Amino acid sequence: MYAWEQIQQTVDYIDKHLGEELAIDNLAEMASLSPFYYQRLFKRLVKKPVGEYIKLRRMGKATEALLQKDSRILDIALELGFTSHEHFTRTFKETFGMTPEEYRRNPTTLNRMTKPELSLNYVLVGEGVPLVTEGIVIEVKREQTEEAVRYAGFEKKMPVAFLDGIGCDSGVDPLGQLWDDLHEAKDKIPGLMESGEEAGVTLPCSEEGFFRYFAGARIRPDAAALGYSQWELPAGEYVVCSFEAENFMMLVTDALYKALNYVYGVWLPGHGLQTEGFCAELYASHAMETTSMEIWMKLITDREEKTE
Repeated sequence: MYAWEQIQQTVDYIDKHLGEELAIDNLAEMASLSPFYYQRLFKRLVKKPVGEYIKLRRMGKATEALLQKDSRILDIALELGFTSHEHFTRTFKETFGMTPEEYRRNPTTLNRMTKPELSLNYVLVGEGVPLVTEGIVIEVKREQTEEAVRYAGFEKKMPVAFLDGIGCDSGVDPLGQLWDDLHEAKDKIPGLMESGEEAGVTLPCSEEGFFRYFAGARIRPDAAALGYSQWELPAGEYVVCSFEAENFMMLVTDALYKALNYVYGVWLPGHGLQTEGFCAELYASHAMETTSMEIWMKLITDREEKTE
């Protein structure tokens, strides 16, 4: 058994027993490691200390449970291993900056700790071969586009640290408001395509330590769309990573995090491929009924490298 498999075994166990007391000594024994080496290896692979990971996973589960309004908050707290309503509320507010009651009254997109699937760091599949992991199916292939596709919407500058924290850091998603602004203005965008396809794009920024994020809807090739930020998906050859999730929240948090890590950390390097500096998330709509999406990354070809 590989070391990552030993840690994954305990990660799986933790998720199934979040409402119980989870002792590090017992988890280390399960992994056949000393408590000292278990904690070191866990932090290296999961990016969080064991105790903090358990707390953040409990909070992630709480965000899902609180949307079920027929469950009392005290019952949710007890099911997740908290001894009181007060302890649960204090921990939730420290994690997300709001109380469970506030979140339940006004649900918002929250970044949360994702349960890692460590096999995604080591398993390389071929082009067009589905990779099945817990909760999602990922497939990577190449596609050629002959015409550019245009989008209009809104743009925001973000610190690069935000990208590093996806899937690990917890709190209100700062990009949620950008998508809300797009959906409020969408019907007013000149030249909007009937399909309504939407794109979220990570773009380079001239200011060091930052990137730009664009959220937009597809517009006609000849549309002016004055007053809105615009972005064009250029024609060319792309690596396209497609995946689905059980619901929208899992799609844009857990599934997106795992897919990005896999395609950039394993698939592209494993196939000796490089892509340009932007990454486009394409959705039928960035709305609650959406359960699938694609990540588009434009390949750097030999001809382009010679031109540069």
